[in-house]
Amino acid sequence: MSTEVSIKDEHTLAADPGDFAVANREERPLRRILLVISYDGTNYCGWQVQPNGTSIQTVLQAAIEDLVGEKINLTGASRTDSGVHALGQVAVFDTHMGIAQERFAMALNQRLPRDIAIQKSVEVPLSFHPRYQKTSKTYEYKIFNARKPQPLCRLYSYFVPQRLDVAAMERAAGYLCGTHDFKNFASTKSNVKDTVRTVYALTLSKDGDMLTLKITGDGFLYNMVRIIAGALLKVGFGQKPPEFVRQVLESETRIIPGPTAPAHGLTLVEIKYG
Repeated sequence: MSTEVSIKDEHTLAADPGDFAVANREERPLRRILLVISYDGTNYCGWQVQPNGTSIQTVLQAAIEDLVGEKINLTGASRTDSGVHALGQVAVFDTHMGIAQERFAMALNQRLPRDIAIQKSVEVPLSFHPRYQKTSKTYEYKIFNARKPQPLCRLYSYFVPQRLDVAAMERAAGYLCGTHDFKNFASTKSNVKDTVRTVYALTLSKDGDMLTLKITGDGFLYNMVRIIAGALLKVGFGQKPPEFVRQVLESETRIIPGPTAPAHGLTLVEIKYG
């Protein structure tokens, strides 16, 4: 089951679908609404509310409160960093508003800036939590590998002018698939105790000058995808053999696999539930 959480038919209307009025709102039952969100992270300090910048969560929460006329708590599934983009971020909020579930997306898009958009809105059970369900997450990291930069790609891919050995990168990527302790592929800022994760698939594909690293797993540590991208680039540059990635993965002592790739090349593509 994907983000299409099958609790109610997406096209089933609420009892009074045209009612945006505030009157008697709290007499209605509490509902939990799931949003699938896409955004360009360029101008934001990340997903989560921060004291020193504008976050996606801050802007979206303000738009929701303007719509529903009540204070809400918006909970996201993934806390993307500053500059990271999303096609399929997931978040939930509770409201007494009685409009049909699919109309939340349309109404919110009228209130949001052009770099944030709701792709879907569905009602889910009040017990549903976007971070505590069984999920798989898919990220893409894009590398523009050409001799000259392309301005139209600069916000969504990492420009690398050096020639890359993609075949060596693919061999290195193969070591990362499966269930492993990824402690050496996490930022030192990560404070989680359990660093074991499962990578279901990790592929590299090239379309012209654009190299895309696509990774799907049951969850990712802080900066894990960007550190993996940096390690694979080190192999691609010929600075390390593909087996270096396996050594980092199996080492009990801290090994830095390589530089953390810049945030703007990373996109959260999809989150699936169930």
